Amino acid sequence: MKQSIIHIALVVHDYDEAIEFYTKKLNFTLIEDTWQAEQDKRWVVVAPPGSHGTTLLLARASKPEQEVFVGNQSGGRVFLFLNSDDFWRDYNQMVERGIRFIRQPKEQDYGIVAVFEDLYGNRWDLLQLNEDHPLAGL
Repeated sequence: MKQSIIHIALVVHDYDEAIEFYTKKLNFTLIEDTWQAEQDKRWVVVAPPGSHGTTLLLARASKPEQEVFVGNQSGGRVFLFLNSDDFWRDYNQMVERGIRFIRQPKEQDYGIVAVFEDLYGNRWDLLQLNEDHPLAGL
């Protein structure tokens, strides 16, 4: 048996502002932006550059009860983990593009990591795993 997680839904306020942030600030690629008339929504998928794994499905909040979770999908914990093949290249580029880091870079046993917030306040780890880490190279 082979299975994989292909999308993670990220609740957003607005499709276009989310696309702008992820493609311009984080350099993600817009994979798909398809109108689904029967559901009155768009299917918007973005992915980090060079990624062949899990993608983000940018899902606009469509009900008041969903709105409260925009920017707080994990209760204030780090929600998503962006692994890089060159931490300092990506960190410096993100700082130049105005990304807000709430924890500065730090060497850990598994690699180097810093915590940033997306446009809504969701917390992300930017990290570069050590070469001997089991997930390095994925």
